[in-house]
Amino acid sequence: MLGLIETIRQTDAVGQFVALLMLVMSISSWVVILWKAKVLWTAKRQVPQAVAAFWQAADLAAAKQSLAAFDRSVLVLPMLDATQNVAPNTLAGQAERGQHLTRVLRDALHQGLARLQYGQVLLATIGSTAPFVGLLGTVWGIYHALVGLTGGGQIGIEKIAGPVGEALIMTAAGLAVAIPAVLAYNVFGKMIAQIESELEGFAFDLRELLQRA
Repeated sequence: MLGLIETIRQTDAVGQFVALLMLVMSISSWVVILWKAKVLWTAKRQVPQAVAAFWQAADLAAAKQSLAAFDRSVLVLPMLDATQNVAPNTLAGQAERGQHLTRVLRDALHQGLARLQYGQVLLATIGSTAPFVGLLGTVWGIYHALVGLTGGGQIGIEKIAGPVGEALIMTAAGLAVAIPAVLAYNVFGKMIAQIESELEGFAFDLRELLQRA
């Protein structure tokens, strides 16, 4: 670790900028990974429980209380609340019951999915760009090595060892930043799809129930 820090300290401004950029990308990626892991794991566990509690309730009032107790992620309850808010003397209030339910449930579902997908773009961006940022540092290190070889005086291993080591470190750093972001993006995407399927099914069933009421 000390050798890595020393290598970065000995490089020039471009190399230090690349190293700093990858450090920022790594920290940002891990903050999002840890936060989303907690959010999605909680939602994946609570959404089915909340849906089951809703359908086991005796009426809508009891169902709302059950959702408030189980839906700590606040993904299911907003859909029920949206169906109960109809403003009179508006175009929304003049629409047919089925159309109104479809619209409000769709909007509530999209808002919930937007919360679940928050941070996915950052992970995708880091996962796709970190290797190229590392490649920039690699190319810069190789350039320094070539400059050392073409410089005057006797050519020794010490003239190229530092730049080559810098190039290898940048390559490894780019992969070390990208791989966790890509893996987390894929895992979270699968979890989001499962939660989305559960929410869409609930929205459809809720619409059918309220339309017939």
